[in-house]
Amino acid sequence: MNKLLRIGTRDSQLAVWQATLVQEQLKQHGISSELVLVKSDGDLDLVTPLYEIGVQGIFTKTLDAALLNKRIDIAVHSMKDVPTQPAKGIIQAAVLKRASYKDILVPSSSRAQPSESNDLTIATSSTRRKAQWLNHYPHHRIESLRGNVNTRLRKLAESNWHGAIFAAAGLERIGLRPDNAIELDWMLPAPSQGAIMVVCREHEHTVADACALMNDATTALCTQIEKDFLRSLFGGCTTPISALAELSNDTVLFRGNILSPDGKQKLETAIQVPVQKSTGIGITAATQLLEQGAGEIVAAIRNATHS
Repeated sequence: MNKLLRIGTRDSQLAVWQATLVQEQLKQHGISSELVLVKSDGDLDLVTPLYEIGVQGIFTKTLDAALLNKRIDIAVHSMKDVPTQPAKGIIQAAVLKRASYKDILVPSSSRAQPSESNDLTIATSSTRRKAQWLNHYPHHRIESLRGNVNTRLRKLAESNWHGAIFAAAGLERIGLRPDNAIELDWMLPAPSQGAIMVVCREHEHTVADACALMNDATTALCTQIEKDFLRSLFGGCTTPISALAELSNDTVLFRGNILSPDGKQKLETAIQVPVQKSTGIGITAATQLLEQGAGEIVAAIRNATHS
């Protein structure tokens, strides 16, 4: 295509890195582009915990508006930040190959492993990470930590916390993963964590076709299953819902859970099916948990949020 594509992105170091990756992949296909930096509401408010803001798409809606107002042609998002229901007039155009989906603990100093016998204060703004951590270590304390990756690392260094939880992909992409980081293999990630999504306006087929050249089919399949699970549980960024779909040897293994914010209640499921029968397994898994009482956990969270 001859058109110069305007790529909308948040202005954090990580977001610009992701948008630059998209720009480089477009260039490999002979498509020219430029970056347009946009500050999101989620970046402007670094004080209020995300679970108190309670807004779906807090990191995406400003870019959505810029896209619909035709200030930009495509927008690049961390896929886990994208609501399960996109804004009207906007469609998913590509999902790039996934990086690490894991969460990691960045200790404030020594590499002391958390255990049942010690008493730690851990920082995170994620209700999912908070709930899973408290389920694993019920006697630990959780503090809220907001801001982009660089801001959170700085706040951790200036605090008296024992550590903070980050997405491995975010730190690795911009070369900031500390050597003493601890992978939390027991913690299931947010749906589509580690994946980058590109969106464009509906009916702009030339732009959509250009973006499709970057699409990774395996990542798109697995993240769709995870998003289906999240949507079917009526969950959003304020609900402690985790999901991971993995493809291996033509088989999809899906694992998912939902917890109460205090970590005391936990419902989980796992499904393994041939890839050709994987359509809808996120919905099936969510239905299993709803039959076990997941709806009561979601209702209690919503009531607490609106009270």
